[in-house]
Order: sequence, then structure tokens, then C-alpha cells
Amino acid sequence: MGHPGRSAQHAQRGASMRTEDATLAAAPPFGWAVVQGPSMVPTLRDGDRLLVRYSSPVRPGDVVVARHPFQQDLIMVKRAAQRRDGGWWLLGDNPYVPNDSREFGMVPDDLVLGRVLARYRPRNSYSSTVGWLFGAVRPVRLRLSAVVDRSFSRRLRAR
Repeated sequence: MGHPGRSAQHAQRGASMRTEDATLAAAPPFGWAVVQGPSMVPTLRDGDRLLVRYSSPVRPGDVVVARHPFQQDLIMVKRAAQRRDGGWWLLGDNPYVPNDSREFGMVPDDLVLGRVLARYRPRNSYSSTVGWLFGAVRPVRLRLSAVVDRSFSRRLRAR
């Protein structure tokens, strides 16, 4: 598997490559994640599959996969609302579920694992085949204005 000449190139650079670089180079750039819970409703639902691009640059408004700052074994899906010094302010799209930066604060850069590119919604027995075909695979769109406006206005009302 792979390119025949590529191993020779890696062998030449291998002496100067650090351990972290070798680990990152060996990690696949894309992966899948499964949504559990209601924090990203209406954008994402429980059971949706997400195509994630790891180590991808994040911009405000992107849906990201990140490690929870206090429970590092817990992976979460949130929207990157605002860039702050040393990290990101992450919010869920569902304002009634407070399991986001409103609860645990800023998330450091190294805990943000990747950016969600698309979602796949598995077919359930309730949906029609035609309806499912049109909505099963969708890109995850940028909703920056709704998230940022909601987060700033909520903090102002709380004070």
C-alpha cells in the first residue's frame, strides 16, 4: 500500500524527524465520529456520522471535534464560536444544553482535534426513502452569526 518511492523519501528525512512528527505523519488525515446527545440540534442529531479532517485549520463558525478540557477521554462535537488567546470558545447549537464553553470555559488549541466536513444521517424506519436520499449527506455549514450573537447576548444578560 502507498507509493513505492515514498518509503525511501521518508528514510532520508527519518533521521531529522521528531517523534511527534512521525506520529502525526502516520495518523490518517480523515476519520469518522458519531454524534451522541442533543447539544448540536438542529444541525446534528443523535446518531449522525461525521466526516472529520484532523489537524485542519479551524475558523470561527466551524463545527469541530475536541477533547473535553476536564475529561480528556471524552470527545465532543461543538461549534468554534470565537478564537481567544491560547484556545477556542466552543458552543453547542442547542441553547438549552449548557455542556459547552459556558460551563467549562475556553478549550486550549491542542485539545481541538479537527474540523467536521460533512454529516451522514443513517436511515431510520420512520423516514421515507426519497426524503432520506435528499437529506442523508450534507456539508456542515457555517453558522457564525447565530452562534456569536447568541453567546454575546447571553453573557450580557447574565451580568
